[in-house]
Amino acid sequence: MPDSTRVFGTLRGGMPFLSFGSGPPLVVLPGISANHAAPAGGERRALTQPLLPFAQARRVWWVNRRPCLALDATMAELARDYAEALRSRFDGPVDVLAFSTGGSVALQLAVDHPDVVKRLVIVSAAYRLGPHGAPVQLRVAEELRADRPRRAAAEMFGLLGATAGTGRIFAALGWLIGPAFFRTSTSDLLATIHAEDGFDLRVRLGWITAPTLVIGGDRDAYYSPELFTETAALIPSGQLILYPGRGHLGTQTAPGFVQEVLGFLGDSRVAGTSSTPRAHRRRA
Repeated sequence: MPDSTRVFGTLRGGMPFLSFGSGPPLVVLPGISANHAAPAGGERRALTQPLLPFAQARRVWWVNRRPCLALDATMAELARDYAEALRSRFDGPVDVLAFSTGGSVALQLAVDHPDVVKRLVIVSAAYRLGPHGAPVQLRVAEELRADRPRRAAAEMFGLLGATAGTGRIFAALGWLIGPAFFRTSTSDLLATIHAEDGFDLRVRLGWITAPTLVIGGDRDAYYSPELFTETAALIPSGQLILYPGRGHLGTQTAPGFVQEVLGFLGDSRVAGTSSTPRAHRRRA
């Protein structure tokens, strides 16, 4: 029987991981984080909670990027770290579910190391950042270097909403919690921002051999509907789900999101029939 015990530790290269659930492995690449230290206590519980629905059908492996990145690290180097860690832990290719910045790394992983990716689900990510997302992340880095965490968090949070009004609310929240949010930040955050700023995989998407599902919201301010659509279209076995009225965060809470992901990964026993008739789904 599959082991449902929750475990945590580090994979090859010092990459922090959390593992829980039962079934075939599902490797989760998270979005950008303040640091790459191993999560503990409340942070560990917070990271686990939204992934519990997937643990009904899969052994979830949440794996963050390794700590102590060089400030000039590239997305290819981050993907190589994952490839080496996954090869050392698993006997063959695995399904990958990646969010936001983790999606950028996952696309690079699928291009450079096709032997480790079986099927790929990219959530709120595309082959590059959008025209608003890229400069905002650079401003976040500038504010952090200047020791202005409130401004940094306001910039980062301001693009999370689906409308101008919710964006202002998120920006205000960022201003309030900025010092606490970035209290444990390290140079790994700046390195990751630098790597994503130089990331543009458009001309190489055709190299991806893994069946790929791109999921996005049509009001994602970090990207755009056009970027999601083009990313899926340029991948030979690409499919697209575009949720109407959803921003960068809202995609993950859309009705039927978990069922769509598990259904694409072949877990129809748990996923059942999609309950998202309002989502725009098509083969790209």
